[in-house]
Amino acid sequence: MFSFRGSRQEGGIIKPDIEIAQEAKVQPIEKIAEKIGLTRDDLEFYGKYKAKVPLSVLKRFDKNKDGKLILVTAITATKAGEGKTVTSIGLCQAMGILGKKVMLSLREPSLGPVFGIKGGATGGGYSQVYPMWDIDLHFNGDFHAVGAAHNLLSAILENHLTHGNSLNIDPTRIVWGKAMDMNARELRKIIVGLGGRAAGGVPHESRFDITVASEIMAILALAKDMKDLRERLSKIVVAYTQDNKPVTASQLKCVGSMCLLLKDAINPNLVQTLEGQPCFDHTGPFANIAHGNSSMVGTKYALKLADYVLTEGGFAADLGAEKFLNIVCRQGGFKPDCVVIVSSVRALKIHGGMPDENMGKEPTKQEMKQHLDWLEKGFANLDKHVENMKKFGVPVVVALNQFPTDTEEEMQHSMEHCKKVGVRAAFSRVFTEGGKGGIDLAKAVLETIEKEKSKFKFLYDEKLPIKEKIKIIATEIYGAKDVVYVGTAPKDIEAIEKSGNDKLPICMAKTQLSITDDPKTKGAPRNWVLTVREVRLSNGAGFIVPLTGEIMTMPGLPKVPAAEKINIDDNGYITGLN
Repeated sequence: MFSFRGSRQEGGIIKPDIEIAQEAKVQPIEKIAEKIGLTRDDLEFYGKYKAKVPLSVLKRFDKNKDGKLILVTAITATKAGEGKTVTSIGLCQAMGILGKKVMLSLREPSLGPVFGIKGGATGGGYSQVYPMWDIDLHFNGDFHAVGAAHNLLSAILENHLTHGNSLNIDPTRIVWGKAMDMNARELRKIIVGLGGRAAGGVPHESRFDITVASEIMAILALAKDMKDLRERLSKIVVAYTQDNKPVTASQLKCVGSMCLLLKDAINPNLVQTLEGQPCFDHTGPFANIAHGNSSMVGTKYALKLADYVLTEGGFAADLGAEKFLNIVCRQGGFKPDCVVIVSSVRALKIHGGMPDENMGKEPTKQEMKQHLDWLEKGFANLDKHVENMKKFGVPVVVALNQFPTDTEEEMQHSMEHCKKVGVRAAFSRVFTEGGKGGIDLAKAVLETIEKEKSKFKFLYDEKLPIKEKIKIIATEIYGAKDVVYVGTAPKDIEAIEKSGNDKLPICMAKTQLSITDDPKTKGAPRNWVLTVREVRLSNGAGFIVPLTGEIMTMPGLPKVPAAEKINIDDNGYITGLN
């Protein structure tokens, strides 16, 4: 059984995530594998507590009946943090306590946010996946493989230009840049090929994207097997010719080498929660740029191996959840049984107008009226996400993630509001209490699945014109009244349509900090105008990416990056990682 060394709280203050993880006593990964019908021989070990499960092993379970699929999402992100990953893990642990055969399918973290501002993606407190330090860092090498495959394709493309350019590529219309898994704003726009043809090649503009924004990451996340991976990589559009025809990776003859680099990365990674539930932690496309969900194979086979599977869409329901429902479910044939929307009092108050400096402060009796007013106004954001998820025909449960500064009055007001709008809700204390702090939430989810049948449907027909699909998402999900196209967007759409690649779902690249395209706008405004400035084709991934507002595909570091606080001592003890 799982146990901790030391108390859960010392002096009323919970320990840092990294300390909790390093003090945890967990089971060898083969013991976790046994819970889902896998043997030691089925695993490829990466130490005592991590393993990959080859697709050849997982195919044994193809005929198993699928379990119930639960999608965890959240209200619009704030600096306060909503606790979505924590809730996903804690809910899984709670369902384990209730005797359910349950499993997680989560994304891997990117090094950019780990050393930047957002942190890792392994949960926190007493609801974590283990070992968090390895998962947050190099893990089993998947991200390095994606970066290498991306940059190999870029190098082969540049080399083709230098040695004759027999494909007649227009250097001003190269759309495939470089990738690295780190926040580096200085590399967003660059000039390559300097120094003459012999030394540098052909000069042209290029860019770096963070690895999680690479189309190859999206392809790896969506590929069903090696054959599908190869076909998708072949379809990547890297440039256009002088006569406006698309040039694909297959024409550059390096798809086989890319597949070789990705041969291990395609296999899901098996880890565990702090309370011993299994988790496939695999791939990590960003949700504000790419489609923001864990791998297709991870979710597919978790459903074959467990009775209940929790997966998480990145950022809020307007991003990761919308993309899961419109893109991943369309490609993978998934039909979610329930959506859990994570909310918190402090985040709702910020959406209602509370200044950031009030965050983390418990209101006094004199301040309570003002705080309840902020909370009441902030409900608009929660209500919009509930409304959006119901448009897909899936039952919804609200998880009210409880923090020490939340007052009883505020929590009850939140619960009453959920009852008023007709949605089940439950409090969650999984950060401080682990699985037992999510029992009420787990019961609410199980009751919802039992009593409310999902009638899942897509929001739009993928065969509609590109602008129509964009407008449906903008008006139905974001609350906009119209869409305007600026910059290269009109010509981008024209090129995609001429190439015959327009009958694909839409993957909106949009700020995660607002339901609009302006990160400073909180709440859930209506009748505003969405701006699309560029439209990219991810032909191998199978979707079209409109870039809205000022969204960047390479994040920058904050003034004080998290990297300044992270350290490892001479004895291997890690501090500052969360």
